[in-house]
Amino acid sequence: MIELYYWATPNGHKITIFLEEAALEYKIFPVDIRVGEQFKPDFLKIAPNNRMPAIIDRNPSDGGEAISVFESGAILQYLAEKTEKFLPTNLRDRKTVMEWLFWQMAGLGPMAGQNHHFTQYAPEKIPYAIERYVKETNRLYGVLNRQLEGKEYIAGDYSIADMACYPWIVPYERQQQNLEEFPNLKCWFESIRDRAAVIRAYAKAEPFANQPTMTEESKKILFGQTAATLTTEQEL
Repeated sequence: MIELYYWATPNGHKITIFLEEAALEYKIFPVDIRVGEQFKPDFLKIAPNNRMPAIIDRNPSDGGEAISVFESGAILQYLAEKTEKFLPTNLRDRKTVMEWLFWQMAGLGPMAGQNHHFTQYAPEKIPYAIERYVKETNRLYGVLNRQLEGKEYIAGDYSIADMACYPWIVPYERQQQNLEEFPNLKCWFESIRDRAAVIRAYAKAEPFANQPTMTEESKKILFGQTAATLTTEQEL
């Protein structure tokens, strides 16, 4: 049994996609980031960066005590190694998958996240910031489009690299991107979208994705924390 601490965000979707693809038994424990549940002491024990997703594996492959894992990329790698699925064992192919997994973690996710923040959530619309992150998102789409030239999947065979990248392309319209400009990316996107496991994963998100729209108080919780405020809250 995998315990998944989850909310319906791109990083959350990565893990449900893997779990559905691998047919692993799991249970979702929602972490409502709009009301600050990610800052609760019990959650911090498994996710010290105050971010979901995180997992607890109650049946680790070494037969020992339960293992917790935080950070979506680390979770994907852990689950791939546990199941021996979606991560090649040979040196060169594994290297390529890991390159693109880290590319998503270091590039596509953070830059698209800043795109979302400044175009949708920032209290002040700052033209420079909006232009900066919309253009950088566009550049990254171009990088992925070139990588997909002549390929069905990012690193050859379907892998955790595809699972990591796909959820960050889903909100392409919110990111002010046009998939028609990226034909290889568009073909790949539609192929992943139509996979049965991906459809199931996004269906699991519906009870959480359909929650009320983010409030001003939610924005303060999500975007207004510092080390000092978190320390104070955790002591209360």
